[in-house]
Amino acid sequence: MDSKNAITTPQPQSHQHYGHALAGILGPAFVAAVAYVDPGNVAANVTSGATYGYLLVWVLVLANCMSVLIQYQSAKLGIVTGRSLPEILGERLGDAGRFMFFMQAEVIAIATDLAEVIGGAIALKLLFGLPLFVGGCIIGAISTVLLIFQKGPTHRLFEKMIIALLLVITFGFIAGLFIDPPNPTQVATGLIPRFKGSATVLMAASMLGATVMPHAIYLHSTLVNDHYSAGQKKPDIKTLLHGSKVDVVWALLLAGTVNLALLILAANSLYGVTGTDSIEGAQHAIAAALGPVVGTIFSIGLLASSLSSTSVGTYAGAEIMHGLLRVKAPMWACRVVTLVPALIVLWFAKNPTEALIIGQVILSIGIPFAIIPLMKYTHDRSLMGDYVDGPVKFAINMVVVSLIVALNVILVFLTLSGRS
Repeated sequence: MDSKNAITTPQPQSHQHYGHALAGILGPAFVAAVAYVDPGNVAANVTSGATYGYLLVWVLVLANCMSVLIQYQSAKLGIVTGRSLPEILGERLGDAGRFMFFMQAEVIAIATDLAEVIGGAIALKLLFGLPLFVGGCIIGAISTVLLIFQKGPTHRLFEKMIIALLLVITFGFIAGLFIDPPNPTQVATGLIPRFKGSATVLMAASMLGATVMPHAIYLHSTLVNDHYSAGQKKPDIKTLLHGSKVDVVWALLLAGTVNLALLILAANSLYGVTGTDSIEGAQHAIAAALGPVVGTIFSIGLLASSLSSTSVGTYAGAEIMHGLLRVKAPMWACRVVTLVPALIVLWFAKNPTEALIIGQVILSIGIPFAIIPLMKYTHDRSLMGDYVDGPVKFAINMVVVSLIVALNVILVFLTLSGRS
């Protein structure tokens, strides 16, 4: 009896220790996932649902599955090498190459921040009637305060604040579904892959461009290492990789649910309603269809989306600069670089939604620059050692990369040819 007890009692402790280690790993993917529920996603998904109903539900499901793969690859690269994707690029490119790569990444960061700041300014206008420029300044100020916590001992606090905002986003964007529940059978019809004309191809490419975010790919490889303070003992690589899989799946499942909720909400309650091609118009339509309380909750979700995504975007920009140019710029300086163009647009633009469309096209151009090097490096044995991607996984990765690049080329072509 004693012998039996001696054998069995350590087992629960082992599970408890593993569970504690797993809980300590979770967090980075939830910060990266904020990029997948930014105001650009809101605009794309609401427009898709209001215009085409459930037709493109399958696009979001496919995009989310691809995002899980891409974000895990970024986390894997950071965990195994101990370096970020921008750092590895900085090591392997010449001086001219590093500078050119940084310039395109910085343009992408500015385009990303454009959508996030404009979205937040629109939210403040909807909630409090503030002018767009004033709202943009407030978004910039609050997001800068959030960034104070993103390094050092307070990094875990930064993660918790971003996750809290992510939960607010989730509630803000799915509340309408409880007021007016959709028909599950109709939703299921949207899982059949199909298009109806070139306009739906353009919409699908826009949704993908708003879903796969270059700065989230660059940043995730940094987040998995910044998650641990200096001197803090990390779990072994196998445990980290397993924990990162769980982290990525749960985080992007949450982000994917939010995006699907937005599309389904629009398809169910706003289908055929005019004026939903802008965030402000969509909010007014939601308030008219589901009541002012739901409209206000939607605006709060939009505000949380803006604050969290613009903070994470600036964090990514600083890490890209550090990795490629080996320059440790103050976070406030990185914040100013991407904020000023957005404020200029808010001051002069008559229709900020048009600026969002242009920004989305620029964003799409930057996606291949992030995912192609990522898949190349995770297939490089000199970098990954025993954790290198095998030929089957590499082939799957290349199919995903090819599909994403092709859709974004279509998006850019159709937009520049005036078919948007």
